[in-house]
Amino acid sequence: MEHSFDTVCAIATPAAVGGISVVRISGERAAEVAEKVFRPVSGRPISEMRGYTAAYGKIFDGEERLDDGVLLMFRAPHSYTGEDVCEISCHGGIYVTRRVLTACLKAGAAPAAAGEFTKRALLNGKMSLTQAEAVADLISAQGEQSLNCSNDQREGALFRRAEAISEKLMEVSAQISAWIDYPEDDTPVVTAEWLIERISDVKEDLAELLSGYDAGRLIRDGISCAIVGKPNVGKSTIMNALVGTRRSIVSGVAGTTRDIVEESVNLNGVVLLLSDCAGIRETSDEVEKIGVEIMLKKLENADIVLAVFDGSRALAEEDERLFARLEGKEVVAVVNKNDLETRLDIAEIRQRFGEPLIISAMNEDFAAQLGTEISSRLKLDRLNASAGFLANERQRACVLTAAEAVESALSAVNSGVTPDVVGVELERALDAVYELSGKNVSDEVINEVFKRFCVGK
Repeated sequence: MEHSFDTVCAIATPAAVGGISVVRISGERAAEVAEKVFRPVSGRPISEMRGYTAAYGKIFDGEERLDDGVLLMFRAPHSYTGEDVCEISCHGGIYVTRRVLTACLKAGAAPAAAGEFTKRALLNGKMSLTQAEAVADLISAQGEQSLNCSNDQREGALFRRAEAISEKLMEVSAQISAWIDYPEDDTPVVTAEWLIERISDVKEDLAELLSGYDAGRLIRDGISCAIVGKPNVGKSTIMNALVGTRRSIVSGVAGTTRDIVEESVNLNGVVLLLSDCAGIRETSDEVEKIGVEIMLKKLENADIVLAVFDGSRALAEEDERLFARLEGKEVVAVVNKNDLETRLDIAEIRQRFGEPLIISAMNEDFAAQLGTEISSRLKLDRLNASAGFLANERQRACVLTAAEAVESALSAVNSGVTPDVVGVELERALDAVYELSGKNVSDEVINEVFKRFCVGK
């Protein structure tokens, strides 16, 4: 169902100098506002322009000429917001762009709120809530995998998956209701076996959705990756090789890295949030001690750890302490300095962490191999984005609620209670799935979603 809103405007391009800037106007009076600001050189009124057409002209604030530009017209309902939309492209100076925006406000448009245009698209039925969330993820994507996943979500992958689950829930609920309300008709008897089979199917669907959450989160937010090891194993050299610049200080002096050096890098389309940590060793240096303590906290919260070992040196007491710190963590072992004689017990490393990457950090061609290994360890390569996945905590919370209700429904069936009690739990699950897709969601949830958006989108 379409909604009625004020006509609003905002700058839709970044607040920076560029080739062009775009001021977007959306609402029932979009053409009326644009006519007060933009004058086509053809002399044709903007109100007569058809959708998906453009006009070249001059941009004014009252009678003051601001710039030359291009106006694009989109007519309702075939626009991004589902309303009449005018987009004025001017030269990309910060001052001139703001003056064009001010002229539109003077002409009768109201300032758009954060995410206003996408929110209108949602409320006017142009997209689902999960698709709207994917727009924000698309804008913030930093890697190829994140971009591809966001596009699949924007095309409705998760929405379709939620719809399939809700249809299964509806089938069972409808059958229960029909059997209760019309027991004397030819309605099939709702047996415990039938209920268990159908509800278990939904339970598996929800469990499968939840199982992909961690991979989806890592692709969207980036992978927190701590680089650890004893001093002088090559951690900073590896960091610099991955980043492509001298980000960490490289020195033969033990304890050179005393703080956390952080940088993001894109490996094989996956974003790594790297932390080059102070080397683990006993030290009397108070500053270095602080660095080691910070490192241990970073290690505790890391999604994955690169444990670096010097292949030219035998395992030492510092390595043994590192082994203890890495228990229960997802670890990729990196054996550095393969250009030197090997003295490290590779078999010991393999036994603890699986097959290590044996490299020379001076040769930077290990980056692609490392990206592939990290994706495999975190199961990112198994995520089927086109099938739909949970991309944020709101979506996960909805599925957790649905899964809890489905589990309660199964328990009710196994306890021998009447089907109407089972139906109550299934209705609760259905409400949660509808909240996931946005088919049944409160204004508070919608407003919370759009807090992530910038003004102009």
